[in-house]
Amino acid sequence: MHIENTKLTSCVVVTSKTHRDERGYFMESYRQSWMDSLTDFSGNFVQDNQSLSCYGTIRGLHFQTGAHAQSKLVRVIAGKILDIAVDLRKGSQTYGQHIAIELSSENNHQLWIPKGFAHGFSVLSETAIVYYKCDAYYMKSAEKGIHPLDETLAIDWRIPKAAQLLSEKDKALPKFKLFTK
Repeated sequence: MHIENTKLTSCVVVTSKTHRDERGYFMESYRQSWMDSLTDFSGNFVQDNQSLSCYGTIRGLHFQTGAHAQSKLVRVIAGKILDIAVDLRKGSQTYGQHIAIELSSENNHQLWIPKGFAHGFSVLSETAIVYYKCDAYYMKSAEKGIHPLDETLAIDWRIPKAAQLLSEKDKALPKFKLFTK
């Protein structure tokens, strides 16, 4: 297991050791003991989510608030995405900054996103299956978001404007400036 720190404190890239041979590969994708020892996580995962999306899809930037805030461990089962985490922790030295990490079924990287971050991703392959573990249940009343194409965040989703696919719900999300008020 390898952990790589990012510029956003507590947000790390996790890479499992992959054993490959002529039959394919085997990897241990999660073990509680390494999460406890290598990250600030000290809870339990209670919900797993999976999505299938086509090229150009941009999902996010989503988060939950209050007692329903979620930490996530995100990985890609098939395809390739650009995974985004935005620091929403007021008082943090990196507040309002983001990281962009390529996750794919080839590199087997996972992104650990603790509570206090917005999350989103864009699909860089023809299709992608994204799988993530959450430490809190989804609660509609706690759901929030920031417009993924907000210019102040300056996120390069690596999708040409003409190919970008956003849900109507994500298109209606507020800009980051409105979130901070």
